Amino acid sequence: MTIELRVLDPAEWDNWYGVLELAFGGVQEADEERKLWRDLTEHERFLGAWDGDRCVGTAGAFSFRLSVPGGKAVPAAGVTMVSVAGTHRRRGILTSMMRRQLADVRSWGEPLAVLTASEPVIYGRFGYGAATYAAHTTIDTTRVRLTVPEGTDGIALRVTTPTEALDATEAVYARLVAGRPGMLERRPGWERLALLDPPGDREGASPRLCVLAERDGEVVGYAHYAIKPDWSFAGADGSVSVHQLYGLDPVAEAALWRFLCSVDLTARVKVHSRPVDDAWQHLVSDIRRCEPTLREILFVRLVDVGAALAARTYQTPVDVVFEVADAFCPWNEGRWRLTGGPAGAECVRTDEAPDLALSVRELGSAYLGGVSLVSLAGAGRVRELREGALLAASVAFGSPVAPWLPHGF
Repeated sequence: MTIELRVLDPAEWDNWYGVLELAFGGVQEADEERKLWRDLTEHERFLGAWDGDRCVGTAGAFSFRLSVPGGKAVPAAGVTMVSVAGTHRRRGILTSMMRRQLADVRSWGEPLAVLTASEPVIYGRFGYGAATYAAHTTIDTTRVRLTVPEGTDGIALRVTTPTEALDATEAVYARLVAGRPGMLERRPGWERLALLDPPGDREGASPRLCVLAERDGEVVGYAHYAIKPDWSFAGADGSVSVHQLYGLDPVAEAALWRFLCSVDLTARVKVHSRPVDDAWQHLVSDIRRCEPTLREILFVRLVDVGAALAARTYQTPVDVVFEVADAFCPWNEGRWRLTGGPAGAECVRTDEAPDLALSVRELGSAYLGGVSLVSLAGAGRVRELREGALLAASVAFGSPVAPWLPHGF
């Protein structure tokens, strides 16, 4: 069997995307969703694996800019739409696509590759480490009360549609990107993702709504949400699903939470994919009635170790030599000296004795500041070779706010 890897021809997109849909269960997406992904596809960055005239594998890499500690937005390949046909498993197709893709990313001069994983067990062997986590919760609003900060009553709220509010909400989002690692700058066209709301995916809920938080006529926050009516023998038992919520300050954010937790005829607020340090946890009267759960969300892969480590800042002064293992991308193998601090950093090749030994996967997990090197060392995945180096590097790599990916791709 000869498998050909080649860049995706736009004329082959429907065939290629059908292979992807089959791999993810065979349910065809709504026309509006399919059109969005067709429009967003950067064909020159997408690959197909072909057995003759039959597509048997798919992989893509969007061109993103990802916020990192220090506030800089760093070029990152957003790996996406990866699949192998069930008829062609265990033949090395996935490995060959991942190898080709990472070589391409390196040639594009992008120091990072990132992905979300339907099956996270797959990607560790390609050097991806879980770097951000998200909290999911259901707030029982029949039992939980909110205590909001002073000034919340001064926020005016206005309900509209996501489409009508798009310019204002995108402006709010853009102002927040630099303040939290792991967020994606919006590239042209990606604002449409927030408007995607196929009726077949609503599961009995309303079309998505938007509530704007305004102060002196300026939009300072917003939330996208939907309401699902329901009734029990005791009365109204509806729910509010929160899809997005952003505030430029604590007061605006608290006003949005209070509104969502007091929608008429509802008994709960379902919150999807929020930062693990989100402020709502400190507004509620009883977090046990909210039952938060965590899940990893963004996996990070350093494609160019030196460029990636130099692109972010560090909480405290750092001077450490890493012995990096990276069999999949051998250009990263070896010793790297990282020096820097809050003002910037440099990372260069060195022959000096190493202080810490780890693989590129651990560097990916720690890169955005949400996973500590000390924690990874506790699992045996980082080895300290110079006493004191582990704690110092772990503190330097940290972030004062938890990294978070606001939406998938």
